Amino acid sequence: MSSSPEFVAYVVDQMAAAGVVTSRKMFGEYGVYCDGKIVALICDDQLFIKPTEAAREIIGAPVEAPPYPGAKNYYLLEGQVDDADWLGALVQASVKELPEPRKKKPRKK
Repeated sequence: MSSSPEFVAYVVDQMAAAGVVTSRKMFGEYGVYCDGKIVALICDDQLFIKPTEAAREIIGAPVEAPPYPGAKNYYLLEGQVDDADWLGALVQASVKELPEPRKKKPRKK
């Protein structure tokens, strides 16, 4: 089962207070980016936040689960998606801990 575009748009809107939030279709599901850094995955209409110390402190006792078979555990958010202020603060705190994305090398012609 794949995620619905409506759920993805809803989650992106809920995270808007964190910065420039976008989504991108990946491996049949979606990656969620904030200020150019991947911060979450949406798989089967569930939101998985990249694990960081800041996220752990805000969530408290996060539920950890892999977003897809063979993946590392992420923090699974269930009912918290509806609280835009809380979700925006969570994403903003996580982005500060995540490394800058690697620059891609230009393709050779």
